[in-house]
Amino acid sequence: MFVAPDPGRVRLRTAARAVLGVGFAVTVVELSGLPLPATIAGGLAALLAMFTVGDPTARRQVVTTALLPVVGFPVLALAASLHGLPLLRDAAFLAVVFCGVYARRWGPRGQALGIFGFMMFFATQFLHAVPAQLPQLYLAVLLSLAACGLVRFGVWCFERRTPPPAGPAPLAARGLARPTTRQAFQNTFACAIALGVGQLVSDERWYWAVGTAWWIFVNTASRGETLVRGFRRVVGTLAGIAVGLLVAVPLHGAPGPTALLVAVCVFGIFYTAAPSYSWMMFFVTVMAGLLYGLLGVLHPGLLTLRFEQTLVGAAGAALAVALVLPVTTHAATDAWIQRALLAVRHCTAETARRLAGDESADPAPHVAELELLLGKVRVSLAPLLHPLSPLRVRKERARQVMAHLDDCARQARGLAAVAADPDASHDARLTAACQRVETALHGLVASGGEQAPLAAAALDAVPHHHPGAERALAHLRELEEAISSLAKPLRGNPRGVFAEA
Repeated sequence: MFVAPDPGRVRLRTAARAVLGVGFAVTVVELSGLPLPATIAGGLAALLAMFTVGDPTARRQVVTTALLPVVGFPVLALAASLHGLPLLRDAAFLAVVFCGVYARRWGPRGQALGIFGFMMFFATQFLHAVPAQLPQLYLAVLLSLAACGLVRFGVWCFERRTPPPAGPAPLAARGLARPTTRQAFQNTFACAIALGVGQLVSDERWYWAVGTAWWIFVNTASRGETLVRGFRRVVGTLAGIAVGLLVAVPLHGAPGPTALLVAVCVFGIFYTAAPSYSWMMFFVTVMAGLLYGLLGVLHPGLLTLRFEQTLVGAAGAALAVALVLPVTTHAATDAWIQRALLAVRHCTAETARRLAGDESADPAPHVAELELLLGKVRVSLAPLLHPLSPLRVRKERARQVMAHLDDCARQARGLAAVAADPDASHDARLTAACQRVETALHGLVASGGEQAPLAAAALDAVPHHHPGAERALAHLRELEEAISSLAKPLRGNPRGVFAEA
């Protein structure tokens, strides 16, 4: 949490802005005279808007934020109207789960709207809302979204100057193998198990198990990723419950201290979400305990029940990824590695063309893509790199692959920096170096990927020995060594480096 890189202090700024946005939204709702349940619903809506809306431009983020009530209000009405009809309510909840996950195929906007719809159904159970309360809830959500939107897009919109990097396109597939379709069935199955078993554990707080199963599937791609995420959620929840017993229970819902601690939790949620899912869940759990304190229902037994329901939800997710359209860790990881290697190939070729005098060639976008793809590889390898992983041989191979890919990324960044130097001149030695790198990369790319070598630019026959060219040659030599070292763990197992993981 504390040593993870934060380029441009993006996480710090995002967390600080979230505290301001959510705090302002709650204040506006409070000043409007709405009751406490409506204030909590408004605060949750503001937190979700700040957390889930991740479109690549500020303009698109504004549109997505404006669309949240379009999805959320019908779901609120549906959940409230079915409050006294358990069977219909459960069926409707599972339908919302399926649609919410399926919507992820439409990119960041679909993901944000799907999460918001699910959480509105969840919040209705949390608040035990009935149809008579809907006008208050609607008004609270609208006020909160307007207030946090003012902070995010008016007072402090740093995305206008530094837009967030677009995530890599999802792995290609069709039919049931398509990630969004597969996860829609998996998540619905997991939530159905969590719902049924959760109601056996508690007919009042069963929705915690469903919430656990739902969130475990967000931003995961394989069986191993989902299992690790479930484990981290359990660890974070257990730690949060321990702190809740020491902090939230003794407060007895005192408004001032509770509000201050909730603000700390909001900051922690946003600041730790990227580097540590366990820490994020720790802050979520502490915040949930504080909110129950405000509602006057918090006691040690309630926190224990939350942990039990978390175990139920995590178990449901584990069963789902094992039984419903499973995707192994090695299948997802190999695909992300192939895409990362293609990004390195493109970066090398664009650098060669740029140094040959082609002003239109630019390796920088490929370096940015490589960084995002390495993030996907790192997440996909997390099950094998986990300290508790018993697969020692595969764990060592995974560590080697990640280390060599990081070396490739460092050299690619160096090449892009050299190419951006307007004084870097042509050097015939770059031709041979680029071709060697191209040959090494071509041997590592899977047969299903791009086959034809990316032609290196024709450079001048006379070497100029310019410092820029010398730096480029050094990076190319280091890159060739990293690729050669990467070949051993990638080719060492005929069944796949991470088979059966």
